[in-house]
Amino acid sequence: MSIEWVNRAVDDLRAWGQEKDVEVDVDEVRLLCDYASDYLEVNELGDFRPGTFEELLLEIYPRKVIAPPESAGETVAAARTLVEFLVDTGEIGAKTADRIRVALDEIEPEMPAALADTSKFGMAKSIFSAIDADSLDLADPLAVQRAVDELDGLDEDACDCPGCAPLPAVRLASPSEIAHAVREVPLLRDAHQLVMWMTEGGRTATVKKALRVKDAREAERELGVGRPGLAWRLALDLGLVRLDGTAVLLEEGFVPLESRDEEDLLDLWAATVEFLIEAPVEITGNEAVDESVYAVHDLLYRLQVPVPPDSVGEYLRELAVGERVEGVDEALERLVYTGTVHHVDGGVALTPHGLWGLRELYLEIGLEPPIAADLAEGDASGLVSGLITSGLPAEVAEGDIDRWLAQRTPEQAAAELLGAVVGAPAEMRGIAVTIVDRLPAEAESAVTHCLDDPELRPHAIHWLASRGLPAPALTQDELLWVSVDMLALALPAAQIDPDGFAENMAVSGPPPHLIEDMWRVEHPDVVEVLELLGNTLPDKITAKAARKAAFKARSRSIR
Repeated sequence: MSIEWVNRAVDDLRAWGQEKDVEVDVDEVRLLCDYASDYLEVNELGDFRPGTFEELLLEIYPRKVIAPPESAGETVAAARTLVEFLVDTGEIGAKTADRIRVALDEIEPEMPAALADTSKFGMAKSIFSAIDADSLDLADPLAVQRAVDELDGLDEDACDCPGCAPLPAVRLASPSEIAHAVREVPLLRDAHQLVMWMTEGGRTATVKKALRVKDAREAERELGVGRPGLAWRLALDLGLVRLDGTAVLLEEGFVPLESRDEEDLLDLWAATVEFLIEAPVEITGNEAVDESVYAVHDLLYRLQVPVPPDSVGEYLRELAVGERVEGVDEALERLVYTGTVHHVDGGVALTPHGLWGLRELYLEIGLEPPIAADLAEGDASGLVSGLITSGLPAEVAEGDIDRWLAQRTPEQAAAELLGAVVGAPAEMRGIAVTIVDRLPAEAESAVTHCLDDPELRPHAIHWLASRGLPAPALTQDELLWVSVDMLALALPAAQIDPDGFAENMAVSGPPPHLIEDMWRVEHPDVVEVLELLGNTLPDKITAKAARKAAFKARSRSIR
């Protein structure tokens, strides 16, 4: 990341600090200069302007740097030191320095909120922030930042391996389902078809073992082979064919794709994924994608949700240290041809066999990617806790819930779910109540039984009343309690996506007069809920009411 002018500037700054007896945070200033060079076209010290620092500290730092909000003061202080150095050495004039100082005065109170705003996080920072840093055994903030930079591709010596970050649990398709899908992979079909066509036609390879241009064109035209060059390289790598000089011969024991058994197909596919990830060949024709094939697949494996092409492009841009990345949509379409990814809901995701194949690659290099348990096979407690901790994609979790419910009558399901969360934290209770809310009136007896439990009672009243069944009226205290309880369920998601939470609250959140009284509720999460509302609600009056209520709730607990 560092270039010559940055190295010289840091050396000069260090010498200047010693001469002037000024304490200089060299690491922080280097980071300022590096990011200014990489993202803001600052090519020398004299290029720094007020707008440079605004972009750096309020946009680039929040997107790239993992740092607590309270560290903003240290960064701004380093920026001020840099300004004094620039003035003293004649790199900038006095008027420019004055404008920068004014800008830094305005930036300083805003920067903590910018560092805490998860909506500003770049893709790589978001992924790293979701990982337990303790698992990386990083002892200091600078080490953490270096790890983020490596993930972003900012360190030229960064390792290309998956890293130390723990992999999420995944749900795999059955071997028979994977084998069936492998038979339909276009690239594998083309590789087998091309081998038969080459050998039966007595065609030859080049002295460099490549497919002849003429043969590639004919294969594309006559056979409909999508990417002849890639299919040929794969055929050689998989040992489907061997060469005697330039003569092309079927490998002994060659078996057509459609005739292979399940075990053979799984082995073939594992080798194919390894080829696509590790072989130095052109996979899509897009340099940025081809140089980051592993990174793209690893990203999709970790997120387990469809990722829009624009977001993939942003991630690749970060890996390429700010270089322009174009043609990602077309490259991903070509990647679909390989069978590892597919289009889903406006984005791309790993195919079930792509997920399986990437996990096999992880195992091959010594990692132990966990398998998510089938939540439908457990009891109510296992279902609820699994939905919280497994990190399963929504569609997989929904399938588990549906299959779990299908094995029980509505009354049995409600009794088990509600019984499992008596005295449990709000998040577990909220998950159980949300599932019970799907059940029809046949669950009435089990829900009515919960009217005797003070924490479940408000939820039970709401469930019964919404179905027109006999139910006592909610008291004001119960209404307040259930409001806090359901908001407590939203805390984890709100911390990840505060903007989305704010939008939902703007449409269906509690009114100001209800929020004002929430501080009275005897709920363990009331302070955290009110602080969240105070920091995220778009309506200033309602947000202020939440902050006042949070203060009262904290004061009450102190007394």
